[in-house]
Amino acid sequence: QVKLVESGGGLVQAGGSLRLVCAASLRTFSSYAMGWFRQAPGKEREFVAALSRSGGSTGYADSVKGRFTISRDNAKNTLYLQMNSLKPEDTAVYYCGISSLYYSVRYADYDYWGQGTQVTVSS
Repeated sequence: QVKLVESGGGLVQAGGSLRLVCAASLRTFSSYAMGWFRQAPGKEREFVAALSRSGGSTGYADSVKGRFTISRDNAKNTLYLQMNSLKPEDTAVYYCGISSLYYSVRYADYDYWGQGTQVTVSS
């Protein structure tokens, strides 16, 4: 059974930083692409960042480019999202997901999701 657990969210002032962590319980973690999506109140879930199986390919939403960095540690079955220079518009529940594809930025391509972690950025 696949289980993803996010942590690291919280309340931070604008300009601050947070690091989100997604711990995955599956034997073949390195066989999956990974991604972070977020959902603000009243809005649809949107793409934030994605990482290929090997970690060689990355992609970011325009709104977070240059501020967020996605990475993975296949030995620890863990996905990270380093978020710097946070803005109030980054406030959302952040979800990690896994895809059986090599790499994807599409929500529909992700097979499993965690429960989410709340990120709140105050102005």
